[in-house]
Amino acid sequence: MARIVMLIHEEDERFGASFPDFPGATTVAGDLDTLYRKASEMLAFHIDGLVEDEEPIPAMRSIDEWRRDPAFRAEAETAMIGLIEVDLPGRAVRVNVSLEEALLRRIDRAAEAAGESRSGFLARAAKARLTA
Repeated sequence: MARIVMLIHEEDERFGASFPDFPGATTVAGDLDTLYRKASEMLAFHIDGLVEDEEPIPAMRSIDEWRRDPAFRAEAETAMIGLIEVDLPGRAVRVNVSLEEALLRRIDRAAEAAGESRSGFLARAAKARLTA
């Protein structure tokens, strides 16, 4: 789990979030509670996209590191600073699961048709279900 610095701007009774470590990753909501929920989901989706596209995940800086950055300090003067916790991708771990034979055959056929390994197919399916 990593803590990601988030800038929160308020305009016209709406809140917007941006992440200095992840340029282009933004979201908007009508209240702060919703903003934090949406920001957490959006950032996890953004990081998954980086991994899927084989792009590097930026090095995350702490609030203290960001505070020493003059451009960040200037932007933060008109914003609130928040933190979002996200799970960063880690190393693959082998697991042992039991599946009904016919289901396993269907999974293997679907994985092959998608050009994926069984593990990749199951991981993608689990991510889709967890974000639904």
